[in-house]
Amino acid sequence: MAGAVALSLGLPLAGTASAAPSPGVTTATGSADGRSWTVTQSGDGYRVSLKLDDALPVRNALPEIAVDGTSLGYADESADGRTLTLETRDLRSAHPDDVRVAWNGATSTAKSDGAYKGGHRPSRPTQTAEELTAAATAQGRYTVARADYDFGDTALTLDGLGGKPVEERAAVWVPTDAKGERPVVVFLHGRHSACYDPVNARTNNAAWPCPAGYQPIPSYLGYDDAAQTLASQGYVVVSVSADGINAQDASFTDDAGTLARGELVMDHLDLLAQADKGRAAGVSSLLKGRLDLSDVGLMGHSRGGEGVVKAALLNSARPHPYGVNAVLPLAPIDFGRETLPDVPMAVVLPYCDGDVSNQQGQHFYDDTRSAGADDDVMRASVMVMGADHNFFNTEWTPGVAVAPAGDDWSARTDTVCGTDAGVSATSTRLTAAEQSQTGTALMSGFFQLTLGGKQQFQALFDGSQGAATTVGAATVYTEVQAPGSSRSDVAPLTAAASNVAVTGAGSGVYCAGFSGRVTTSVLPACTASTYTSRFPSWTPANYAGNVEATPLLHLTWPDSTSAAARSKVTVEIPKGGRDVRRYSTLSFRAAVDETSADTDLTVSLTDGRGRTASVPVSSLSHALDGNPSSGTSTLLPKTWLQTVSWKLSTVHGVDLSDIRKVVLTSPSTAGGAYLSDVAFQSVTAGRGGPSDLPQVSVAGASVAEDAGTVPVKLTLSARGKSPVTVNLQSLAGTGSQLATAARKVTIPAHATSVTVDLPVVDDPTVETSADTVYKVYVSVPRDAVIGQNYARVVVHDDEATA
Repeated sequence: MAGAVALSLGLPLAGTASAAPSPGVTTATGSADGRSWTVTQSGDGYRVSLKLDDALPVRNALPEIAVDGTSLGYADESADGRTLTLETRDLRSAHPDDVRVAWNGATSTAKSDGAYKGGHRPSRPTQTAEELTAAATAQGRYTVARADYDFGDTALTLDGLGGKPVEERAAVWVPTDAKGERPVVVFLHGRHSACYDPVNARTNNAAWPCPAGYQPIPSYLGYDDAAQTLASQGYVVVSVSADGINAQDASFTDDAGTLARGELVMDHLDLLAQADKGRAAGVSSLLKGRLDLSDVGLMGHSRGGEGVVKAALLNSARPHPYGVNAVLPLAPIDFGRETLPDVPMAVVLPYCDGDVSNQQGQHFYDDTRSAGADDDVMRASVMVMGADHNFFNTEWTPGVAVAPAGDDWSARTDTVCGTDAGVSATSTRLTAAEQSQTGTALMSGFFQLTLGGKQQFQALFDGSQGAATTVGAATVYTEVQAPGSSRSDVAPLTAAASNVAVTGAGSGVYCAGFSGRVTTSVLPACTASTYTSRFPSWTPANYAGNVEATPLLHLTWPDSTSAAARSKVTVEIPKGGRDVRRYSTLSFRAAVDETSADTDLTVSLTDGRGRTASVPVSSLSHALDGNPSSGTSTLLPKTWLQTVSWKLSTVHGVDLSDIRKVVLTSPSTAGGAYLSDVAFQSVTAGRGGPSDLPQVSVAGASVAEDAGTVPVKLTLSARGKSPVTVNLQSLAGTGSQLATAARKVTIPAHATSVTVDLPVVDDPTVETSADTVYKVYVSVPRDAVIGQNYARVVVHDDEATA
């Protein structure tokens, strides 16, 4: 407690200015979890008053007051035990996000088993990378039993699969000696062969149920380590089988089974709700009264990644949704570019992914980070170096799986991602066991963080360990966005802004997407490359191929021996945002561009008196180092933006209460970089839940070819408080009457619908069918989420014979 007492005696924080307070002025109020607080200026410090609904327990220890997770010292207790007061000069107490009781320097934020609910979260202890991985993969104190259920191969029919039957089957891990209702985590595997012949080691994905001589492949059992770990820590884990969808979604081309996968997850949640009430025949009694469906996490692998995002959206559309409070898409596809604001999310990308090689799941991060004005949760994307697509699932891993399996990175002699002995000196590849451990750590750590409030696992996703995070044997790079309430976005760098200037001999161009593909943007393309797998942020989505993707600033500069001539990006901080003491870091995203070798920038902060603190980006991050490339693969290297974080506690010589400028300066040698999202932020997981934004849906139409246009109606489920923007994509398919293109559509504030007239070409061509079916999709909404994302447009050919 010596450190906490010293702080309470008034030692100023490093890197902060200590302005004299005005006595009697209230600087902050707040409330959470049966407590409320007030901070008033007192003398040359602050008086923190904490009121509690319930009296403090009688203990030998003295009570303390903790501000934002750090104890500031012993507090005076009122006679009734319901009010604590503390006089302090510590600047952290001036505008706290959270004030609570501490005992012996530690805060109690927990239910009896350590699960944390609501409010802002306390600061976390520092752990080494080895300790962090060990903690994330450690077995907890609870005994785990299995409560699997299986209602057969044709128990369900799903609208998203055209009414075709699928199985209702899941593995369930239950912490039997954990008291009360437990948080629930649902796993959904991706698209793998559905059936196998155990005698001849063959697979089949052409029929469901499996044909004679074949058995279902147990892909849902491939996350056993992560499930066992989480269950031992107090969570009920349910891993869902989706073989029936995998065997039948190829013929359902509207969305490749995404809706069906979302429906499957929702069906299992409905079944679990009945099991919790003891009303689900055929489900183990171990689940009765044990499931907290107000606290649910979803993990989806590959096609399952988009499936769990769809499930979260389906859930939020219900009148009484489940508490889906965290979503982890693992090596996901993102065919439709749907967004998921208001829910903590971490996207996991394997660098050596040979299946979803364009890493299109990056769009979940890029598209969602500005999707909702009131979004107040953490969002992260992590790049796992040396990982392939399959080996996160042991049933997709050769030598471990019961059915035939393989390495999805087929170029075994590739010098970066290959596995042949001849490339061992340069290959970054993890072994299957190493990748499995890394996956377990990320899955377990994410849900223990977001559902359980275990703050040490924040370091797996926020880049706070430095230039790179080590998770097991893997090097992991990070992008992270803090909750809106703990973030100040000073320059998104998505378009020209009055507070941003680019000067010097180089150029700064705002750009978006790939050359020749985007029809919704006024910005030029960021790259002319045709290697779309090298640029995850811009990879065209299957059902939104012409929609603008990830606008940012492309800064390039020539050789320059003159410091005055070097390129600079200067961001002016507006009034009201200049006191940055409440934030932990100055952050921005950066990547070296594809035409440059490793490069560097200098980042500077300037205060109101003209004093400057500077640091090279290379001392903070590997963002401006080129990613590994074999020189032959069209999939590598990846141009992927990392978050660069400059800890404000290490900034000296400037007044953090009066920061006027952020400046990025080029080096003397020529180069280029992509930049975005300049912000001051303090990363916490936040506490999300189903989004209450209106859902936007598209409806189909039918017209004659000579109608000139076809009216496509977009509808909101509720009136929006602000204008809703969404992208409408049409796909030509086999016809010639409707062009493949996208347009950005605005639904005005307080309106519930808008009709868009798409041009129909009346040509002399006799179509192959009298009625040609086209598809339209909505994607990437802002201030709304997606409901029904696709519809069909039918055009009747007036040249067709009767």
